[in-house]
Amino acid sequence: MIDFTQILAQASYYYGSGSDYYYGAGQSAGAMYSGVTLIGLALVLLAAMVGGIVQMGLKNAFTRYSEEPAPLTGAETARRMLMQYGLGDVQIISTKGSLTDHYNPLDRTVNLSESVYNEASVAAMAVAAHECGHAVQHAQAYPWLGLRSSLVPMVNIGSRLGQIVLMVGLALLAMGSGTTVAWIGLALYATTTLFALVTLPVEFDASRRALAWLNDSGMADRAMHGQAGTALRWAAMTYVAAALSSLAMLLYYALILLSRMSNNRE
Repeated sequence: MIDFTQILAQASYYYGSGSDYYYGAGQSAGAMYSGVTLIGLALVLLAAMVGGIVQMGLKNAFTRYSEEPAPLTGAETARRMLMQYGLGDVQIISTKGSLTDHYNPLDRTVNLSESVYNEASVAAMAVAAHECGHAVQHAQAYPWLGLRSSLVPMVNIGSRLGQIVLMVGLALLAMGSGTTVAWIGLALYATTTLFALVTLPVEFDASRRALAWLNDSGMADRAMHGQAGTALRWAAMTYVAAALSSLAMLLYYALILLSRMSNNRE
């Protein structure tokens, strides 16, 4: 989720009452560009609202389907799926927290939250099968997973430095310096958006593999298969919301930069 306080603080800085976007020699062009950047801010806020709605939907779905009984626990589901794919050397680990489930390609472990690991519910089976779907992707060299993994080092740098470098660049631009630093900051931040977009096919494919296995293995009847599908669709929507939020934030920053550049030319 995007921090509304951070967004509004940035907005107050760029559109404060003392801003030359509204006063001074460049009023006409400034007003036009401030309107464009306000549209960017509106997109960011809209994306954040969508993210909040999706998070509530995910929580409700998993609360509901965690109460639906299933023939296997999450750990048993993972063990069976991995064995059927010949991945018996992949470890299954119980981790603390809620919705902390993930597959780690570095040590080849399927990490399941305590509730998923121990409970025999539709939600637990769906989540476990989904994470095993990532293990299968890894074993079969699924290209999108490989691309996502290759982006991790770059994203680690971009996520830490992107906004900082961009803000420094905008400050330098306001003092009359060039745009190089700001564009570097924007490019660094863009790596996080690229990562979010590349994540989408990885997550959707893992859910597809999970549902196919639940159906083909006979572990889920028609009703349970539909419930598992609903739970996984809500989970996938969180990644869609995250990608939209990152894309909206990138657009917001880009419009601020372009507005500042235009204002400096006035």
